[in-house]
Amino acid sequence: MAERNWMEHRSYVLTVIFFIAAATGICWLFRLLHFPETNLVVVYILSVLLTARFTKGYIYGIAATVIAICTFNYFFTEPYYTLSVNDPTYFVTFGIMTVTSIITSALTTKVKQNALEAREKEAEASALYQLTSHLTDAADISDIAAITIKTISDILNCRAACLCFDESGQPEQCFIQQKNAKEQTRRNVADKEVLRHRMENLKTAYYAGEEFYDWPIYGREAILGILRIPNEAAERMSDAQLRLLRSMMESTALAMDRFRSAQERILSKEEIAQERYRSNLLRAISHDLRTPLSGIMGTSEMLMGMTDQEDGRYALAEDIYKDADWLHSLVENILGLTRLQDSRLVLNKQMEAVEEVISVAVMAIGKRAPEREIAVHIPDSVMLVPMDAKLIDQVLVNLLDNAVKHTPPEGEISVTVIENKEEEAAVFTVADRGMGIAPVDLSHVFQMFYTTHEKGADSQRGVGLGLAICESIVKAHGGTISAQNRRGGGAEFTFTLPLEVEKNDK
Repeated sequence: MAERNWMEHRSYVLTVIFFIAAATGICWLFRLLHFPETNLVVVYILSVLLTARFTKGYIYGIAATVIAICTFNYFFTEPYYTLSVNDPTYFVTFGIMTVTSIITSALTTKVKQNALEAREKEAEASALYQLTSHLTDAADISDIAAITIKTISDILNCRAACLCFDESGQPEQCFIQQKNAKEQTRRNVADKEVLRHRMENLKTAYYAGEEFYDWPIYGREAILGILRIPNEAAERMSDAQLRLLRSMMESTALAMDRFRSAQERILSKEEIAQERYRSNLLRAISHDLRTPLSGIMGTSEMLMGMTDQEDGRYALAEDIYKDADWLHSLVENILGLTRLQDSRLVLNKQMEAVEEVISVAVMAIGKRAPEREIAVHIPDSVMLVPMDAKLIDQVLVNLLDNAVKHTPPEGEISVTVIENKEEEAAVFTVADRGMGIAPVDLSHVFQMFYTTHEKGADSQRGVGLGLAICESIVKAHGGTISAQNRRGGGAEFTFTLPLEVEKNDK
């Protein structure tokens, strides 16, 4: 770059010398032909004008003006071949020459600069239009990179390259490079991690490597790729080319962002469609299973009533009833899941007595496990809470069912309700003395379809829906739900319900 500037400066100096020398030669001829002195002045002014035309910047025009005046004084004013002046009127001539030369030089330089800027902007606009018009037809990220390096290589007359990053922000194994005017090639990246770390911690606009100058292509959220310009081409780039390169990188980043956004929308639509099909299938199966399950439960219960408990057929009918009841509970959870996913869960809040809601849940569990005892602790006075009783009953049944499954027959199971006056909420707690919840599973138990590897909550004979539905129902009421292990063993699930009805719920 420094060598090129020196060569350019040398060329302009020679241009100044040439035009002044040519003007001097012409003036010698004019003097031999006895032309008026004013013609000589005009010739020197013309030399200054031509110097401004064929050089860049004001400095050469001003230098040509000074040299032209000194040369005119030295060769064509008395006393000759000195810089002295006998006739004071020549100072007026020199002043007029200086002002005229500087003005014409400045005007010429300004016009030339404006013309140059106009051509640069026209070339920039044309190149950007060409790039963006081709990018609209790109099929993927690699195609965008290929179009970009082809355009940049043509403009900079180099073999540009581009390395794309994937959706996770990692560089790809290969980068695309322009091999010739019609062919591109792929080259392996030596060390992706070093390159990624270098770009993420870059403090300047680019990184100058052994072979390439690397410019990161920034998207809305992360680095989308790296534009690689060979060192020779990068070092000889002008300011106008550098501006054009940055504009092209911005256009490339927009195209990559737009493509990724389109891909995300497509994937999102596919996921929504799959989720809708799954929900419809679950809903249809659940509705079809409801009726026969109710029939199986009723028939098995009737057989139990008609059979002596010591008869082997009683145990068989009891097992049928329990399995059918479990399936019925699973079907209800699946239907609740589909309603939640379709946003069709409508709350019918009424002021309900806590004692009655808990009684219904305990009775439901009593039918499934009549041998289990559940301790209930509620306030002595009647406690009314705004809730959808049917849905809260489903929450309590799911929590109690988990407690029964994971607590030994002699283990304690309890339901406790207290009033938190500070937060104006009713606090429900279902506790047991079972095996508790593994620490690794504690933060995931409310996730949909999550089942623990150990014998923790909601993992036996389940698909991981019960606790997820409990969380959705409680949150729909404006409350919170949490799980923790108890001292001495066992698990404890706590959920809260606001005591005051929100205005938008009235």
